Amino acid sequence: MKDQEIVVIGAGIAGLNAAMALAGRGRKITLIERDPPPPDASPDEAFNVWERKGVGHLRHSHAFLARLYMLIKTKHPDLLKDLLAAGCRELRFEDTLPATLRADYVPQPEDENLTILTSRRTTLEFVMRAYVGRMEGVTIQTHTRVTGLVHDNAPDGTLRITGLTYLRGEDAGTLTADLLVDAGGKNAFGTDWLRDAGVTLRTEVENAGILYYTRHYRLNPGQSEPERGKLPGGADIGYVKYGIFPADNGCFSITLAVPEIEMELRRAIIRPENFDAICRAIPALTPWIEETRVTPTSRVFGMGELKSQWRHFMENGRPVVLNYFPIGDCLIRTNPLYGRGCSFAAVAAEALNTALSGTTDPAEQARIYFDEVTREIRPYYDVMRKQDAASSRQAANTLVPDYKPGLRAKLTKSFVEDAMNIALRADITLFRQAMQGFHMLDHPNDWLKRPRNILRVLGFWARGKRRNADYYLPRLGPKRHDMFSRLKISPTADMRTPQANT
Repeated sequence: MKDQEIVVIGAGIAGLNAAMALAGRGRKITLIERDPPPPDASPDEAFNVWERKGVGHLRHSHAFLARLYMLIKTKHPDLLKDLLAAGCRELRFEDTLPATLRADYVPQPEDENLTILTSRRTTLEFVMRAYVGRMEGVTIQTHTRVTGLVHDNAPDGTLRITGLTYLRGEDAGTLTADLLVDAGGKNAFGTDWLRDAGVTLRTEVENAGILYYTRHYRLNPGQSEPERGKLPGGADIGYVKYGIFPADNGCFSITLAVPEIEMELRRAIIRPENFDAICRAIPALTPWIEETRVTPTSRVFGMGELKSQWRHFMENGRPVVLNYFPIGDCLIRTNPLYGRGCSFAAVAAEALNTALSGTTDPAEQARIYFDEVTREIRPYYDVMRKQDAASSRQAANTLVPDYKPGLRAKLTKSFVEDAMNIALRADITLFRQAMQGFHMLDHPNDWLKRPRNILRVLGFWARGKRRNADYYLPRLGPKRHDMFSRLKISPTADMRTPQANT
């Protein structure tokens, strides 16, 4: 392993995680980044002026789930100190409790593992870039664009990557590597170059069915965040999903996710006055954007083309390419609604370190890496994909006049709203276990598969709405027609032809 040359395409969150996982052991790691470095100043200046054309979601809401937070805390404690010193915030388990569980909450030791690290994306990357740049054996080359892959063939005929070509200004060059990590993001060209070299990748792709819209705010001098009430900081009101993301240095962002088929709402929401009007109409968001409390610090950023995508680099137990390891969005893309993209990249980076540390055989390294990634990430990917499909169906049904759900749809809706959600607001043990799954510390649905837990959930369902009345949420927001009237847009423009009940 000593003096092993590793080249990483991209110095975003995925590339930085790769460098953090692989650094040391005599390895030499070079990160190739086409965008300029962050300004040598403050997190605020990074947010305002840092140009990152390769990261379309740079100024959308971000958070590190507990899986990634714990990895940083245990393996990179100095980085955690740097992040907190820059203003990043730790949201503890008790900060996420439903109102119905707060009064009787008794902390447990495992609750420390359910902490979220939250901040503006630019601040996270600004601090991580500086930390990685100080690591032994790591070099970051900015203003450098990768133009292709260098390759030959292994004795068995499998394509083998041996380096890359690049362009820095007007200077073209070639960089050799023992292996290549592709962290170039969703728009990376690596798979195109592999296809040109004769490698065909099997790819699963499904539309997430939503678009993202984010606006940033800063608390005015002397102001503080609103106290937590009964309403959740993130929820789905049918025609729009919302989320509040506390950030660093008195800042926070609000993200609104709109179904793709809501064309009129999509056109309206990009205007700041409409974005704020929607927020003021949603009770959980209203106190956050009071004019005396906050000042907007950005326009409304939109993000589309959201997909679930999984690329397969193993076929019949063998890798289709050697010495090439995709990581992050160029390997696995998911709906950012669930906040798992950064954690996926970190988990994959650790899997790659495991593979490289266990063997020097390129084919075995690939097998270990992709098997580990599948074992660790695929369960969450499948659950999120099913949730996206259900949300898309719900959004489509909203636009069908006089839609009436079938029996199966009614039962599913009742189980979620009148059993599962009620149980999670009533039972701290169930909530704690569900959060273990949400934060990727446990299988996403294991908590609901345990016999004792499912009996507990069914017990709440059997109690009925009247006995469970204290555990239902207050009104989350206005009905679609009322919201559209506030925005002065037609609530019927996107209505669809009625179809069979589903």
